[in-house]
Amino acid sequence: MPLFVLDDGILPRISPMRRRFLEECLADLDAGLRKLGGRLVLRSGELVAEVCRVAAEVGATEVHMASDVTAYAQERERSLAAGLNAQGVLLQLHDRVHTIQVPGELRPTDRDYFSVFTPYWRRWAELPLRAPANAPQLTVPDIAGLAVPGFIAGSELPGGETAGRLRAREWLANTVDQYEDIHDDLAADVTSKLSPYLHFGCVSATELAARATRDHPGAGTEAFLRQLCWRDFHHQVLAARPAAAHTDLRPRGTWPDDPEGLAAWTAGATGIPIVDAGMRQLAAEGWMHNRARLITAGFLTKTLGIDWRHGAAHFAHHLLDADVANNTLNWQWVAGTGMDTRPNRVLNPLRQAARYDPAGDYVRRYVPELADLADPMQVHQPWRLGPAELSKRGYPAPIVGVEGGRVARREIEPGEALF
Repeated sequence: MPLFVLDDGILPRISPMRRRFLEECLADLDAGLRKLGGRLVLRSGELVAEVCRVAAEVGATEVHMASDVTAYAQERERSLAAGLNAQGVLLQLHDRVHTIQVPGELRPTDRDYFSVFTPYWRRWAELPLRAPANAPQLTVPDIAGLAVPGFIAGSELPGGETAGRLRAREWLANTVDQYEDIHDDLAADVTSKLSPYLHFGCVSATELAARATRDHPGAGTEAFLRQLCWRDFHHQVLAARPAAAHTDLRPRGTWPDDPEGLAAWTAGATGIPIVDAGMRQLAAEGWMHNRARLITAGFLTKTLGIDWRHGAAHFAHHLLDADVANNTLNWQWVAGTGMDTRPNRVLNPLRQAARYDPAGDYVRRYVPELADLADPMQVHQPWRLGPAELSKRGYPAPIVGVEGGRVARREIEPGEALF
């Protein structure tokens, strides 16, 4: 009997867009199950109590679920196993669902997880991929459940397996061959956008890897596989160190308190257009280009010196694909507290803008105050227009300067040339 519990411990913390995506995933799942003779049973409440209640109602002897690596998930699994065991029901956890390789199964000789990506990638790439299984036919007991929600028309990223498979099929056919060369192009917007579908289980990472390898061998697919491996890499780190979701893997001391800088960053009002464009894309779409994630995270942690946990929490609330392992450990990587072998690297936002948005089209798309500027230099450095022009456009003066690649936080006069 397919069961999904709307968990009271999680739902209050997610954004409306992410709730919408989840509900569309459930609607599509129910439709797919009905084609197999079944349906989705939907319940709401505290997960352990609801699963135990449903197991008792239908006389289940086993409950099967995908395992996860977060501390919250691991405690939930222990509590659920104990509750079901008290009813004489066995909990079966499946660890080959969310990732391609099982977290913790690949280990170096000297520790319980890989702390450097490249050796992990070498081992990961050598292993065979599992073959997808066929879908079973289902007969579901007659049991009450909540009404399954419907779809919301007009979503750019609609939830569900149907939309995820369509996106995967079209992207593999049309784009993956170019992926190595264009995945960092901000304006081109040609990354797969499959991360929300991977996070919610709408598409299988294993199947994606198998299809890309079989149908599109080449440099583009290898670059795409490295991204899937990067996802697995962070899951194996968090499985070994669950506290890394909120604790520095490499302690760096205290972070300064800067509520004004954090507020400007979250609002997309830092006065640095490439940063503001990324933050506004996140707010508008619940998604952000990967290169923009690096730029905005680097700006918050390395330029403003603000604790990465504030940024991770903001992303976790807004992102459709807010996977704990990938969100928090990517933030730690950028902040220099995680797995980066060069923890002191700083991403200069203007150099990043010149390299990955040279014509300024990405900024124009998300910062309408600057959309009519033809000169890319003016788009990326609008303070050169002078304070009167900035004020007329309603765009803020920059809150920070970067000089010679070194961070220089100070009071800034409107219109001052900072870079």
